[in-house]
Amino acid sequence: MTVTVVGIGGSLRPNSQSERAMRIALAGAAEAGAKTIEVCGPDLVLPFYDPAVPERAHNADRLVEALRVADGVVLVSPGYHGTVSGLVKNALDYIEDLRGDGRPYLDGRAVGCVATAMGWQASVTTLTALRSIVHALRGWPTPLGAAVNSQEVDFDADGGCSAPSVADQLRTIGRQVTEFAVSRAD
Repeated sequence: MTVTVVGIGGSLRPNSQSERAMRIALAGAAEAGAKTIEVCGPDLVLPFYDPAVPERAHNADRLVEALRVADGVVLVSPGYHGTVSGLVKNALDYIEDLRGDGRPYLDGRAVGCVATAMGWQASVTTLTALRSIVHALRGWPTPLGAAVNSQEVDFDADGGCSAPSVADQLRTIGRQVTEFAVSRAD
């Protein structure tokens, strides 16, 4: 059975470090047999979430529909001022549109969490925030999460990583999301 893993993350900068980290994690999911969907960069330019406005912009509809069919999710946020970026947080607010679904919010889905920041403090606190958000949305954070210090690790445009251990960790997160999704589907 093929499962679908949706990656959400990045920043407004094309090919940002967080977007590149997300792609490595999604590569791990694909290696484990998942179909992957990326929601990053320009896809995250959404109107502020307002539950009172039922009409959604195209990007918001795409995000909500991707999450609706997702068997697992990979969340990657840059650490801005010690927490999740506003861009990623606003995207996560759209998960509220799933509240009335048969699988509300992220219920029963594995979610891999990754934070990238220019220092350990911001990357760790951002990872902690992501994991807390996943719990609030009824998701299952994978056992492994990643706090990536961008001062020490660099991702290149070809999918490479200056620290093989970090690349392995990211791929493991993607695999864990897929393996959990497959086990839930059986």
